[in-house]
Amino acid sequence: MENAALMLKKKGIKATPQRLAIYYLLKNTKSHPSADTIYQELSSQFPTMSLATVYKTLDLLTKIGLIQEINVGEDSFRYDANTTSHPHIICLKCKKVEDVEDYCPLDSLGIVAEKTNYNIVSQQLFFYGYCPECNDGE
Repeated sequence: MENAALMLKKKGIKATPQRLAIYYLLKNTKSHPSADTIYQELSSQFPTMSLATVYKTLDLLTKIGLIQEINVGEDSFRYDANTTSHPHIICLKCKKVEDVEDYCPLDSLGIVAEKTNYNIVSQQLFFYGYCPECNDGE
């Protein structure tokens, strides 16, 4: 895996400490945090960094393909540094978002493209339910 600073430089983007911190936070978690969560986690390390900087950085990193934005139906987006096609599972109670490991129904993308004549560039698959901590028999 290429160094994030080099990846940014190759795209003509300055690798600021804040940008790198946001990217590495996402790269080293599977929790799919929101911008607010990222801001709260990094605010002690970067006390002058604003929430607007976090949003702008997330937008930039998404546009250049280093991270993906996940719309799970909340008031805000979640972010994931794993940009490969993979499904997510979302708890309807606590709103936790997790990757679904070792499951790939995405092999059918070629079939969908063939049947629809679309040039498919991306997809997202979500499962919804109750996590073990929230499962109360529903």
